[in-house]
Amino acid sequence: MTATLMAAPAATARPAHRDGNVLRWLAAYTSSMVGDSVYYIALSWAAVQTGSASQAGLVMSVSALPRAVLMLGGGVIADRLGPRRVVIGSDVVRCAAVLAVAALLFLSSPGLWPLAALAFVFGTVDAVFMPAVGALPARVTSRDQLARVQGMRGLAIRFASVVGGPLGGLGVAVGGAAAAFGLAGLLIAVSVPLLVSVRVGEVPTDDRAGGGRAGAAGGGAGAGLEDTAGGRVGAGPHDAAGALAGAGPQDTVGALAGARSQDTAGALGGAGAQDAVGGKPGDGPRSTAWSDLVSGLRYIRRHRVLAPLMLAIALGDLGFVGPLNVGLTLLADERGWGASGMGAVLAGFGVGAGAASLLLTVRGRLPHAGQVAAYAILAGSVAIGALAFAPSLVAAVGTAVLVGLLAGLSGAMCGALLQTQADAAYLGRVTAVSGLVSLGFAPLSMPLSAAAIGAWGTGPVFVVSAAVCGLGGVVALLVRDLRRAELPK
Repeated sequence: MTATLMAAPAATARPAHRDGNVLRWLAAYTSSMVGDSVYYIALSWAAVQTGSASQAGLVMSVSALPRAVLMLGGGVIADRLGPRRVVIGSDVVRCAAVLAVAALLFLSSPGLWPLAALAFVFGTVDAVFMPAVGALPARVTSRDQLARVQGMRGLAIRFASVVGGPLGGLGVAVGGAAAAFGLAGLLIAVSVPLLVSVRVGEVPTDDRAGGGRAGAAGGGAGAGLEDTAGGRVGAGPHDAAGALAGAGPQDTVGALAGARSQDTAGALGGAGAQDAVGGKPGDGPRSTAWSDLVSGLRYIRRHRVLAPLMLAIALGDLGFVGPLNVGLTLLADERGWGASGMGAVLAGFGVGAGAASLLLTVRGRLPHAGQVAAYAILAGSVAIGALAFAPSLVAAVGTAVLVGLLAGLSGAMCGALLQTQADAAYLGRVTAVSGLVSLGFAPLSMPLSAAAIGAWGTGPVFVVSAAVCGLGGVVALLVRDLRRAELPK
């Protein structure tokens, strides 16, 4: 399924943070994320310098549409071709596109059109890249290390956000947008040989969608996934605001309440997963991309953990994105904190989220993962509401640290549950749905939050947003299978 499949990393004796294979993947991921941060700095600077403010805003938003429209299809591609192969190809395309624009800007002044074209290409490739990135951790480590890997991934995202901005600014200062684009392309290029050296495991035979154990869970050609050990509902609320730094939702279909994911994937019309995910020729008739997409959505809808988890994630993101983006800017202006004060609050949030990632990296696993995620979402929602009533900047920064800690913890737990509960053959599609919820739907709350704050002020809007976010925790507590979900030992 993937290029150069090598020894599967299952049951590795060493923890993920001491596993050279995982560390190579982490280095590749970090380099790519830093490159992304530099790219966005370069794109925004070049757009502002070349056109008007409205034109620059349009260029910056061009990538959003193809990413949202094509995300689900990207999940199908990741499952069919294998996440490693897709991530490598995506990084090659992104690197080539960025370096081409860098060369064009160095040689001439072509205007806005190459910037808009680059943004469109990035958005299109991101639609494939993001599901594959989310599905890859389950292929490079054992299931019991996935929570630790989520913590490591969170630290990488925090590092990229801290380092990428200054690097991009330095590139612009030294050589203009062309130099910054060149730096971004080189950083993305570094990830390619590292990814080539990463060993990935094949999808276990029993984990292939619909194959193997269709009968073991009572699922023949007509049995619904609800009847199998698998079918559940759900996803967590954090990736949308950037706080859930890096939790990939795909891998979580495996082990809910002791049920093996092999059993849960049973009965998709009797088609073997090799067929659904583009398996080897001769294993049976290949399914179409559309049927793969439909089966993936049906799988999530019928899953007793993933379905409610997706709902929890959606509610959490909807309540989180508006206040922590547009709302925070308006709150800082209203309180007279200024740009420096807003930066301090954002820094507090980053410190809290980084602390949560570090905790998971060190601990590797927290018991009662479903309950931890639920209570963290609930407590985090209270902290979000309290942020609007902080009496001083110092109190606001302290509250932001708490928000980041709780959001980072709940996000990492939800991401780890997604990865361990999801059938391996569906990881790309599960990740795509989670990404679409976080990156496609949740940002729609930003203009609504801005309009509501203009009409009623920051306090009421933050409280309502906190209530919406808290509903995600309520869902996680009310759904028994999600509440009882555990990470593998």
